[in-house]
Amino acid sequence: MQILYIKYVSVHVCVGGASRETGLISSRKFQDTGSIERKTGQGHPRATTATEDRYLSIIARRNRGATVSQLSRDLRAATGTRVSRVTVSKRLHETGLFARRPAVCFPLTSTNRRVRLAWCREHRDWRMDQWATILFTDESRFSLNTDSRRTFIWREPGTRYLPSNVREIDLYGGGGLMVWAGLMLDDRTPLHVFERGTVTGVRYRDEILEPYARLFRGAVGPEFILMDDNARPHRALLVDEFLESEDIRRMDWPARSPDLNPIEHVWDALGREIGPRNPSENHPGNENSVAQRVEPIATGNDKLPYFKYEVTLQGLYICKRGPYPLLTHFFVYSATAVS
Repeated sequence: MQILYIKYVSVHVCVGGASRETGLISSRKFQDTGSIERKTGQGHPRATTATEDRYLSIIARRNRGATVSQLSRDLRAATGTRVSRVTVSKRLHETGLFARRPAVCFPLTSTNRRVRLAWCREHRDWRMDQWATILFTDESRFSLNTDSRRTFIWREPGTRYLPSNVREIDLYGGGGLMVWAGLMLDDRTPLHVFERGTVTGVRYRDEILEPYARLFRGAVGPEFILMDDNARPHRALLVDEFLESEDIRRMDWPARSPDLNPIEHVWDALGREIGPRNPSENHPGNENSVAQRVEPIATGNDKLPYFKYEVTLQGLYICKRGPYPLLTHFFVYSATAVS
C-alpha cells in the first residue's frame, strides 16, 4: 500500500513538471508526514509586515504619481525596511493598485462647468438636420516633442476618471506646426497649414474665414452655423465685422471645452500618424520634420488619416455631473474608413 502511494506522488510530481530530485523529496516527505503539503512558515520569509504593506498602500494613494523607487525609499525612511522595486509593485498589486497612465483634462472653474452643462442641456434635443448645418472648426499644433505619456499613477481598476486620478494640462509646450480644419456632417474642409508666425485676427479672417467659411455659407445657405472656440483671434472685432457682413451665424461655445468638439478625433488620428519614428526626432525646433509629414496630408485628400474618416454626429445628452468637469463627450462619433 505504501509503495502505491509513493508511485502516485511520483506520477503527480512528474505531471507538474518537477525534477527527479523533487519527486524523491516529496516521496520522503509523504513517508514521514503522510502529506506533501508545505508546512506553515517554510520558504523565504515575507520581506514586509502587514503594517508595512498598509503603509505602502497609504502613501501610494496619497501620492499617486510616486515611482516604486520613491515608495521603496519612503518605506525605508519610515520603518528601516529595505525592499526591492519588484516587492513594492507586488504589495501594491495585492491591495488593488496598478500603474496606469493618468487621464488628462483642462482645468475648469465652477463657472466653466455650469456653462458647459447649460450648453449640453440647450442642445440635447437637436435633430440631425440641425447638427448638419454646423461647421465644426479648430486649430491644433503638432510637434515631435515627447509629452507626459510616460507618466504613470497608481490607481484601482475602473477609477480612471476619479478626480484624484486625473491630471490637468493647460498650455502646449515646445515648438511645432499649427494647422486648421473643419468638418460637417458628410463634408469637410481641406487641412490648412499656417506658415510661421502667430495666428492673429487678421490671419484668421484672411486665411480661414474668407476662403473656407464664406464658401460653406454659400453652399449651405442661411442655416449655416460656424463653430469656433473662444480663442482671442476668433473674437477679434474685425472677425465679428466680417462674419456680420457675410451673414454668417456663429454658435455659442462654452469656454475650455475642446472635448465637445468632434474634430478632436481628427487631431488624435493625425497626431498618431505624424508622431516621431525614432528618438533623434524628439527635440525642439522640429517644425521642418513635422511639415514634411503634414504636407502629403494637406495635398493628398485621400491618403492619410484626416481624410480617411467620415465623422457622423449623433446629438446625445451624455454629460456627467460630479466633483469633476464633464468628462464624457456630448457627441457619439462613428468613424468609418472611406474606400
